[in-house]
Amino acid sequence: MRALLWLLLTVSVLANVAISTVAGWTGGLRVAGSVGTGVVLFASAAGLWFTRPRADA
Repeated sequence: MRALLWLLLTVSVLANVAISTVAGWTGGLRVAGSVGTGVVLFASAAGLWFTRPRADA
């Protein structure tokens, strides 16, 4: 599960960089792509946070 979340996190960052630099998207399409990758990024980061190994105190 965590490996999939790491994969999603990495792919969303790379996709966001590609959309912002080399994809040539403009206007609403660029905004929609950035918002979509941002949602995936934050969701996978939250999933990694909630599934992190916890140290027993």
